Amino acid sequence: MSENKQTVDVTVAGGYKPDVIQLKQGIPAEINFKRINDQGCLDVVHSDALHFSEKLPVDVVKTVQIPTDQAGEFEFSCGMDMFHGKVEVK
Repeated sequence: MSENKQTVDVTVAGGYKPDVIQLKQGIPAEINFKRINDQGCLDVVHSDALHFSEKLPVDVVKTVQIPTDQAGEFEFSCGMDMFHGKVEVK
């Protein structure tokens, strides 16, 4: 993380690693999701609270911009809402 941007890499395999992401409020942020196996419902990651939905092809990094203007806890999950993660903005 620099003072200008926060970047977090998340591995998608049987869930999200890490599954809790901590970000500082007011610093632009992005999450790089990389799916490393073909487990079914993890082919999509979405968050209504953070306004994104992305398909995750195997071995392709998908970058999602995360708004950090408001503090709080924001959930994200797989396409079937079986696997969950959380973004904490403080």
